[in-house]
Amino acid sequence: MKVQSCMATFLTLGLLLAISQAAHAQPTESGPPAAESKQEVQSGGTARNFEYERPLIGADISWAPSQEDRGTKFSDQGVEKDVLEILADHNFNWVRLRLFVDPKAENGYSRQGYCGLEQTLAMAKRVEAAGMKLLLDFHYSDTWADPGKQFTPASWKGLSDDEIADKIYEYTNSVIKRFAAEGVTPEMVQIGNEIHNGLLWPQGRIKDSPDTFGTLLRRASEAVRDADPSIKIMVHPALGGDNGRSVRFFDLVLSHDVVFDVIGQSYYPQHHGTLEQLENNLTDLAKRYRKPIVVVEYQEHRKEVNEIVRDLPDNLGWGTFIWEATSPRWGGLFDRDGAANDRIDIYPAFFESVESTQPQSTKADEQQESTAESKAGDIKIVRDIAYRESTLRSFMAPFGGIPNGSRPGIR
Repeated sequence: MKVQSCMATFLTLGLLLAISQAAHAQPTESGPPAAESKQEVQSGGTARNFEYERPLIGADISWAPSQEDRGTKFSDQGVEKDVLEILADHNFNWVRLRLFVDPKAENGYSRQGYCGLEQTLAMAKRVEAAGMKLLLDFHYSDTWADPGKQFTPASWKGLSDDEIADKIYEYTNSVIKRFAAEGVTPEMVQIGNEIHNGLLWPQGRIKDSPDTFGTLLRRASEAVRDADPSIKIMVHPALGGDNGRSVRFFDLVLSHDVVFDVIGQSYYPQHHGTLEQLENNLTDLAKRYRKPIVVVEYQEHRKEVNEIVRDLPDNLGWGTFIWEATSPRWGGLFDRDGAANDRIDIYPAFFESVESTQPQSTKADEQQESTAESKAGDIKIVRDIAYRESTLRSFMAPFGGIPNGSRPGIR
């Protein structure tokens, strides 16, 4: 009984200390009231200020070069055009391209090298010439990386944990520098694809090695920033409608000091729940982490998904990327002959529906009212208490833990 009493006293004192420290901290991690268009976004504890224009209307067209080489001619209203011109005509302003380490490797994605460095650079130059922006999707694999598989590149196998951490840094950094040298620096990159179960398995598998995963992701982020600090960094799980797992994942990422700017999510209803669950999850993530949000893969409910992102709190819904837009099976904006169909027509109307496309700044407005500063302080208090609660939870684990009701950790 005395032990339990001491534990309760210790816990109470710890929480009171957390409240006191948070209350006296400077409010550095908050956004302004909803009516304001400017906000500060924290990147793993470090503010990285940048402006972004809404709406981001994006398409992953990584398959297009392969289609074109097989004879597909893209067209709109019976007129043959470059696929990028057709997308731009319908208000698409971003393109996403996936990148494999060595797609020609044994068990790689493509013997022809599609989605390898040289092919992706060639496509990036077309994106640049079309006046569109580029999201580069690092898979860190020779083939598909997704929640069910994250195969380590063949040439990276056998490396120790330290060596593979160095390798992900060297590879990421050299790729960004190559894109820059070719005049096609991506405006944004995602460090891994659908990585809520980890990356570079088995070493970076979260359920087995969460710390190794955190180190790998942190090194990838460092590599991007060392090459070009202006590039926005996205972290991309595939948990569109799953709020509990999303929170646990991003808390883990932040606990390893991974600097990133944008929250990405995939949304496929058969895997990720209802539209209501998607909306609830994204709304919570926007309020909780104060970072721009992009649904970086979707194919169904095109209108509804874009509207959900558009209407997220405080203009934190940046936009979307429809996956494989040129594939009749997946994105479905073009038919088998390469002709644009009526599904593409929703995007100009959606673009016009966004009330303001003025740049949204992630830098806090220096002229905020004192009420906004007060709100910022309140938000920081809550977050600091949550952080200190997590620390207490770890400390108290050998003694039976702390009372129920605290947020679960990564499982």
